[in-house]
Amino acid sequence: MFKQWLIKGKCKWQVMQCKNSALKQYNKEFLSLLSLPVKQVPLLALDLEMTGLEPLSDQIISIGIVPIIDGKIILSQAQHKLLKIEGSVGQSATIHGVLDHHLDEALSIEQAMQWLIKQATGKIMVAHHTPLDLRFIEQALYKHFNEKHKLFAIDTLYIEHKRLLRKQQMIKNGELRLGACRERYSLPVYNAHNALIDALACAELLLAQIAAIAGEDDIKVADLIT
Repeated sequence: MFKQWLIKGKCKWQVMQCKNSALKQYNKEFLSLLSLPVKQVPLLALDLEMTGLEPLSDQIISIGIVPIIDGKIILSQAQHKLLKIEGSVGQSATIHGVLDHHLDEALSIEQAMQWLIKQATGKIMVAHHTPLDLRFIEQALYKHFNEKHKLFAIDTLYIEHKRLLRKQQMIKNGELRLGACRERYSLPVYNAHNALIDALACAELLLAQIAAIAGEDDIKVADLIT
C-alpha cells in the first residue's frame, strides 16, 4: 500500500506540473488504472534498441510495442518504429542489426515520443528490466519536451527475481535474462535484439508469470509496478 501511495503521489504531482497535454493525459489515465486487477487493464509490452546503455549519451534506435487486451496479445496492433539519430549507429549494429541507411525514413525522436505516449495512454507499460528502457524514454522526454518525468511500468525481470527468491533459489549469472526467464515457462525461443520480437517475448512472459502466481485474480496493477 505504501508503494502504491508513493506512485499515486508522484503521478498526481506530475499531472499538476506537466505542461505537455499528452503527458498530462497519460498520467491521469495511469492513475485511474493503478488500483484495478491487472487482468482487467490494457497493457503495452515494449522494448527499445539503443546505440549503447547510457541514457545521457546513447540514443534510441527502435521501439517495439505489443498490446495486451483482456489477457490476450493483440498482434494485429503490434508496431515497430525506427528512429533517426545523430551520427552513426556504430558498433551497436552488430547487436540489433539496424544500419545507418535503415534510418533514412525513420521518425524523429520528437515524433517517436509523441507516438509512444499516445500508444501508452490508457495502458500500463510492461518491459523486461524497466529501469533501462524507462530511463531512455525519460531522458528523451526531458531533452525534446523539457519535461522531467518519472515513468512507471511492470517489470517482468523484477517479477521473476521475486519469484526465484521466494523459492529460495540461488540466482546465477544470466538467469534473469529474457530468454532464460522464458525457458522456465517452456516458452519458445526467439531471436533476441529486435525491439518488436523482444516486446512480444516480454508480453508472453508476463502472461505466463501472472498465470503462475497464486491468487492471480486478486493481483492489482500496483502490486506489479516497480
